[in-house]
Amino acid sequence: MGGRFGDGPVFPDDESAPTFSEEWHAKTLAVTLAVGALGQWNLDISRHSRERLAPKDYTRFSYYEKWMSALADLMVENGVVTVDELASGRSSGVSPLTEKRFRPETVASAIASGGPVDRDGPEPKYHIGQLVKTVRPAGNAIVQGGHTRLPAYSAGVQGKIIAVHGCHVFPDSNAHRLGENPQPLYSVSFNAIDLWGHAEHPMDEVILDLWEPYLVMPNG
Repeated sequence: MGGRFGDGPVFPDDESAPTFSEEWHAKTLAVTLAVGALGQWNLDISRHSRERLAPKDYTRFSYYEKWMSALADLMVENGVVTVDELASGRSSGVSPLTEKRFRPETVASAIASGGPVDRDGPEPKYHIGQLVKTVRPAGNAIVQGGHTRLPAYSAGVQGKIIAVHGCHVFPDSNAHRLGENPQPLYSVSFNAIDLWGHAEHPMDEVILDLWEPYLVMPNG
């Protein structure tokens, strides 16, 4: 939604405010991590489930309402719960996923270890300092209408490589269970004026982490 007009200004959170403004926000995060640990989907599938919410819901839901609604969709789609179980809040029997549950004694170590997505893969085509341009349009080239991490507002804009991060799982395929397909990942710096047409300061820049299939040479 970045760059879309009509949504009003962005007001940064007060850094002194608590991490979770409401108790149910913390519970939503905990439940999302716990259910994700069942191994029925990956991080990119989870992100895509939020993108697939109905537009009228996506625009009116708060941040954690999006999380909870998308998680409910994922659980039903993947057979973790039935619609009736979700509606009643009660299980109709013992789940075959019981043994995969997130046990309390493993929570701290599991969260501390995270979920690294760096992988072995092809050598990077581009290098630090090189000018590149993002592909246009900014859609998924593998699955029509599918998940992508290339923001629409950056499509067809020239930027400069400022970091090379090696190869990482490619979201455009991983979100659709088509394999991890590791691709080189770069940090690309863009002049804010080139992205928005105006900026608070002429030296403002936007830095995006972008996979190699999103990039072409400036004259490409």
